[in-house]
Amino acid sequence: MILITGGTGFLGAHLLFKLLSENQAVRAIYRNEKKLKNVKRIFSYYTKNADTLFDSIEWVKADLNDIPSLMEAFKSITHVYHCAAFVSFEPDKFNSLQKINIEGTANIVNLCLSEHIKKLCYVSSIAAIGKPKQGVITTEEIDWNPEADNSVYAITKYGAELEVWRGAQEGLHTIIINPGVIIGPGIWKHGSGSIFKTVHQGTNYYTSGLVPLVAVHDVVNSMTQLMNSALINERFIIVAENWSYEQFIKSIAHALNVKPPGKEAKKWLLLLGWRLDWLTNKLFGKRRKLTETTCKYFNF
Repeated sequence: MILITGGTGFLGAHLLFKLLSENQAVRAIYRNEKKLKNVKRIFSYYTKNADTLFDSIEWVKADLNDIPSLMEAFKSITHVYHCAAFVSFEPDKFNSLQKINIEGTANIVNLCLSEHIKKLCYVSSIAAIGKPKQGVITTEEIDWNPEADNSVYAITKYGAELEVWRGAQEGLHTIIINPGVIIGPGIWKHGSGSIFKTVHQGTNYYTSGLVPLVAVHDVVNSMTQLMNSALINERFIIVAENWSYEQFIKSIAHALNVKPPGKEAKKWLLLLGWRLDWLTNKLFGKRRKLTETTCKYFNF
């Protein structure tokens, strides 16, 4: 039986659909019952039998940092897809990021070892790839630079990778994937889906820089092919194309039949924006939408 963590998330739900379509026996972890509807909605995009397919999943309520519940989830499992993660670029969320992404992954790795799991596929991020020098192509061999201005999210995803490599050294067969920005239908309030929502609602600006894009189906196909292959203890960047932010945002606008943004957000505007966002957070407690680190990821 296959275990999936993060089954109620965007990628996890698409992975569930593929595995179930191949008649695989699947168990999935969830934390919040309200998020189970995300899975049904995503299933409904691809089949009229969404409810039947959903009911074939063996759901287990568990938390990455709750060992007893995880032990229950691991019973009779042979393969594990670890998709669960906390995504945030807000510096004050570092403790939560560390707890979920690093400590949670360590728990998954430890249970994979103790339960003699045949293979673990860990979903990391291209953010965990080291930043190459100017003009150097990013590859899986790039070394992580701890002195670089890395985001709190990138730091914890890299830390999680170290836990997976530790497992590999202790005998666990592993595969790590580092996808770029994953796009596809399903969840519009969070992640890449929020970009589509923002464009649909109307935006006047785009930024400079490039965005590494990959379709969710390509990521899922890569994961299952790697899991079923003889390859072990390797990492793979999963990116289809690098688009400029201008091309990406305007393509979304044209597809949604809304007015595309016509202005580039200059460096001074982004610098002003993240400072105002910080001030709003301090005064009113609103969640950060723009940080200094995310501004720097726009290649300024």
